[in-house]
Amino acid sequence: MKIIAFGASPSKNSINKKLATYAANLFENAVVEVLDLNDFQMPIFTVDIEKEIGQHELAKSFLAKITTADILVVSMAENNGNYSAAFKNVFDWCTRINAKVFQEKRMLLMATSPGARGGASVLGIANNAFPFYGGNIKATFSLPSFETNFDVINNKISNAELDNQLKEIIKIF
Repeated sequence: MKIIAFGASPSKNSINKKLATYAANLFENAVVEVLDLNDFQMPIFTVDIEKEIGQHELAKSFLAKITTADILVVSMAENNGNYSAAFKNVFDWCTRINAKVFQEKRMLLMATSPGARGGASVLGIANNAFPFYGGNIKATFSLPSFETNFDVINNKISNAELDNQLKEIIKIF
């Protein structure tokens, strides 16, 4: 089983990438590949740029990575209640190639933030939107108050109750 995981943030210290990596590695007998959005930096999508350069090679590469997955583990960063601009740009370029960006792959959709709501706004937006783009969302998980509930030294959820919730969700897969 192959898992593609990523945090939908370009931050070098992305808390969402940390959460996605942790969750992906909880799956037994899986090969995990963690993507970094910084490897997919493209100009801001516009139809004018698309007309000039065509389909961007990095968008093709991102979609090719998704193709290799059996399961997607995606943790959404929340910027002003919505997707990060970096993720939205990758997503926009990809939809011009394949509107079903997530290719009906089984998906664990997550979010975390420093706040008590744990990225609830962006998680709700993504949970509602992604099925239209081939997201076969099997479960969602929100980790509130990242700094309190995640041990960055040991790279794991430190809150036993929340950790058990995530482990129970992974059993669904």
